[in-house]
Amino acid sequence: MTRCVVVGSGAREHALAWGLAKTAEVVVTPGNAGIAAHGITCVETPAAELDADLFVIGPELPLTQGLADQLRAQGKSVLGPGRDGARLEASKAFMKQFLHDAGVPTARFGVFDRPEEALDFLVTMAPPYVIKTDGLAAGKGVLVTDDFEEACADVLDKLSGNAFGHAGTTIVIEEGLDGEECSLLVLCDGVRAVALVPAQDFKRVGDGDTGANTGGMGAFAPMASMSDTDVDEVMTRIVAPTLRELRRRGIDFRGVLYAGVMMSSRGPQLLEYNVRFGDPETEALVPLYGDSLVALLSAVAAGTLDAVPATTGQSAVTVVLSASGYPESARHGDVISGLGDDGQLASPLEGVVVFHAGTSRDAQGRFVTHGGRVLAVSAVADTLAEARERAYAACAAITFDGRVMRHDIARAASQGAT
Repeated sequence: MTRCVVVGSGAREHALAWGLAKTAEVVVTPGNAGIAAHGITCVETPAAELDADLFVIGPELPLTQGLADQLRAQGKSVLGPGRDGARLEASKAFMKQFLHDAGVPTARFGVFDRPEEALDFLVTMAPPYVIKTDGLAAGKGVLVTDDFEEACADVLDKLSGNAFGHAGTTIVIEEGLDGEECSLLVLCDGVRAVALVPAQDFKRVGDGDTGANTGGMGAFAPMASMSDTDVDEVMTRIVAPTLRELRRRGIDFRGVLYAGVMMSSRGPQLLEYNVRFGDPETEALVPLYGDSLVALLSAVAAGTLDAVPATTGQSAVTVVLSASGYPESARHGDVISGLGDDGQLASPLEGVVVFHAGTSRDAQGRFVTHGGRVLAVSAVADTLAEARERAYAACAAITFDGRVMRHDIARAASQGAT
């Protein structure tokens, strides 16, 4: 049997391990209490000290630190780019210049480390104003606002280091784009690229896209408003020139190229790249690919990717349950009710799986909150509306003090809106 190691400790890694475990032996390092309760082995041993047929690196930080390079130097098969390819996510300034060099359509932008120059550029922009940290900020380093004064304050807060430390002392200011946003996760084996079904995530903490930006409050897939023609256009205009530029620079990118795309009135425009599986999109996508994950990801790592297998034909909805105070300051230690000893629903519902992000066990063995995003509740069904109904029924069965969640994940899409 194939042996896989998944690196990471969140709901994304739980979903990947769960999907891989259908046909492989899986170890997660370091994992979390909910993954272990689900019957998947979790160890504290560093990935470089483990043996496996396939290593799947979940989070962005170890990728930017060169873990994939270290493992490949040991002769191991790895899904995840090396440090050179990971720069596409590690630095938004680098990414924007890369897009310019590659001829990829993207928003007009400027890169700044001095407040005076940044504010002078901001004056030339029309709302909405978009201000991004250059470095990694766990998905929270972006402000989108129509309020010029708020935009100016955010520029000063980031460049001072108050907001995100060193990650924010260089910023990217770019024009806001109209249209609908799509998360297109593309598997790349160094030469070939194939897209998974398009998904949509929800970044703001509150219903109706209000409140602070977060790491993601929910997602659904597939995104019916993205036609096959739309996906083909993104692959042709955005992904293909990106791969050409990567090869021109001698970068062998084997992993996931997560394209955040705005389907604007000017055609698809790239908002940004991530270089790993998205979270929470992964929690919605993995259940749609049945038992094919091991073969699919092994082919990416080996450079033998051919075609993405068919999905189950179903739809998936994921709703994130977050801790009290999220995203500003999450409280730990609140007891979670509604889960069995295996970390799943105490009263199971058809098509539902609970992926653990930030949980631990207290002295009594109860699951308690231990992170900002606590659980990702995913449901699959034959229709998006039914999947949404199942996901929210499951959420209603899980409670903890101060629980933060959105109530409108996939609402518009399930009602036929685009």
